[in-house]
Amino acid sequence: MEDCSGCSSIRGMSKDVQVRDLDTIRAVLSGPGTVASDGALAVDRAERAAVNPTPELDALEHRAWRGFLVAHARVARRLEADLMARSDMQLAEFDVLMQLAMADGQRLRMNELADRVVLSRAGITRLVDRLVADGLVARMKCASDARGAFAVLTDGGHARLSETRPAHFAAVRRNFLEAFTRPELEALADLLDRTFPLD
Repeated sequence: MEDCSGCSSIRGMSKDVQVRDLDTIRAVLSGPGTVASDGALAVDRAERAAVNPTPELDALEHRAWRGFLVAHARVARRLEADLMARSDMQLAEFDVLMQLAMADGQRLRMNELADRVVLSRAGITRLVDRLVADGLVARMKCASDARGAFAVLTDGGHARLSETRPAHFAAVRRNFLEAFTRPELEALADLLDRTFPLD
């Protein structure tokens, strides 16, 4: 886990600096509220393949890809630092509690939880073990599958999430969402959903 000794300096960054880190994401937006149709996307892919048949990325592709990677890493690092400083909680731990809170019955099978927080089965097992030890999550056997188990949000986990959520969402807005207009957010959400549709 990253050392959070610089948390105060991260939180103290000006909004202008934070917004500049996210400017590269705008490269994937063709205009406010504009998302290419499936037909236009197919034509664009064919044209790019004809121009650059090699596996190398062209300048625009590299700019968009590198921008996505850098923006994601920087935003995630800031959110993790803020969450640790305020609540002594890792970002992945918050995500587990949030996913369980949104699930039917506030419970999920371990494999479903792993998919939602984008962790391996081994990774989610270790993470849930820590949350169980802290009393924030409980394990429940699955009646229809003797080898299966549910992760269940406890009352303590719900209380901890309620305490943590407002400040964390404020940090999400400050470090990411406020860099975009509402039409740009809609376009960005549509583009990401087309690439990685949410279940």
